[in-house]
Amino acid sequence: MNRLISIRISLLLAAIVLIPGGISGYGQRADEAPQVLSLSDCLRIAMEKNHSRPASQFAVAMAEAQHRQALASYWPQINAKGGLDEMSSSPNFIYPASAMEIPAQSVTIPGGSATVTIPANAFGPGFPPAPVQMPVSFPGQTVNTSAQVFPIPAQDIKLMSPLTEAVSGDFKWLLFDGGMRKGYSEQSQGAVNVAKAEVRRTDLELTESVIRLYYGAVLARQLHQLGKDTLERMEATLTMTESIYKDGSGTVNKTDYLDNKVMTETVRSIVAPLEANEVSAEAALAYTIGLSWKSTVIPRDQEIPFQPYAGNLDDLVSTAYEFNPDWAEIDAGLKAFEGQRATAASGYFPKVGLKGELHRMWNSYDGGLSTAQNKSGWSVDLGVEIPIFDGLLTRERVAEARARISQLKEKKLLLAEGLGLQLRNMFQDLGASEKVVQATQDAATSAKDDTELTMRGYQTGLVATEKVIRVQLQEALVTAAHDKAVYDHRALQARIDLVVGKGVQAELTQGH
Repeated sequence: MNRLISIRISLLLAAIVLIPGGISGYGQRADEAPQVLSLSDCLRIAMEKNHSRPASQFAVAMAEAQHRQALASYWPQINAKGGLDEMSSSPNFIYPASAMEIPAQSVTIPGGSATVTIPANAFGPGFPPAPVQMPVSFPGQTVNTSAQVFPIPAQDIKLMSPLTEAVSGDFKWLLFDGGMRKGYSEQSQGAVNVAKAEVRRTDLELTESVIRLYYGAVLARQLHQLGKDTLERMEATLTMTESIYKDGSGTVNKTDYLDNKVMTETVRSIVAPLEANEVSAEAALAYTIGLSWKSTVIPRDQEIPFQPYAGNLDDLVSTAYEFNPDWAEIDAGLKAFEGQRATAASGYFPKVGLKGELHRMWNSYDGGLSTAQNKSGWSVDLGVEIPIFDGLLTRERVAEARARISQLKEKKLLLAEGLGLQLRNMFQDLGASEKVVQATQDAATSAKDDTELTMRGYQTGLVATEKVIRVQLQEALVTAAHDKAVYDHRALQARIDLVVGKGVQAELTQGH
């Protein structure tokens, strides 16, 4: 009897450890009609409808936009402006009142002569009768003036009319920056690569989850069917036990019948949670691939395929260095930090820029500032900014960037060792898992043969009831252990593909 109790406990534990999440659900499928899908169908739908993928893809779009913003600094910046400006009154300029002082002075006029023309009839009619030119001499003289002050009143000068129309254009072009723009470009490109690595990580994690939940649903269905088959056999054995007990042949007593009935009802109590697990696994699969919570996905595969892993550990590690998202993120980070160092180092170099401006305005006033010369014009400036002393700011920025690069390189070395160790452990676990699959398969075959022989002996009265119950439960437990071992082996393969960073396209194109 103690042995039967032990078997009962083992059966209960085997029923609970099915898929991640344990026993949940109500054992009823949602209102929507279930969809029967293969693994490749589930992966394809997940890549189309799972909401985690668009989120990571938008991150790539933002990073690419930032990269294009950095590249825009290589081009000249050209702007055009136009406007109509009306003021409440004309702007003016008040020239303040002043006084002009003229000092006392003497003006000397030298003597000389000049020819004077006397017109006709100048002194009366007929005299002279015709114009006459006569020389006239004048003596030299000196004119003395006293000091004088001339006041100048304030003057209100109008600059322009209140209404002005104007258009202008300008351009700026950084000709030399000492590597600053190149550094910003490398930083933004590194951010793009990081975002793309996150997209790949999302796809890999989604693929691993779909594979695990898909075969988890297959396992749940297998165990549910195994529970139902075991219950049917236990019920048939109970009927046979009851028939032999009531026949009174003496080989089976009431205690044997009650033991059989207890174990049959125990198995019956386990079948209901197994059904709930199956429904929960199907709902979880539907949710993961992006369908509604009311949807149900039934795996098309009836069994979990088992195929020994043919990969090589060294090849796996080499592939991980090429495709693992963490490795790609570190490479992208190194590129970004190199850009940061280049941007910081640009502070050592001068910067050369070209600037130009073209303007035209229309104003009805033609004086003040509103002259033809001021109404239109252009200018071109070539400027140089030379750093002389910045308090060692540039040097410390470069030192910070170099420290970040060195730190990330050390992390890359740690990741290299970590990936190798992780894959080594997984590879060893995979080998052990294959041995467990083979051992449980042999055990399941032997358990099936043992059950058939025991049932024949029980029908002829050569085997006790306890033996019959034990071999039937033993076959169920061993078969469940084998199915679980196959599932663990397949889930471990999916985990290896996740760490290595490959396998998405292979799973999408593989037929199931």
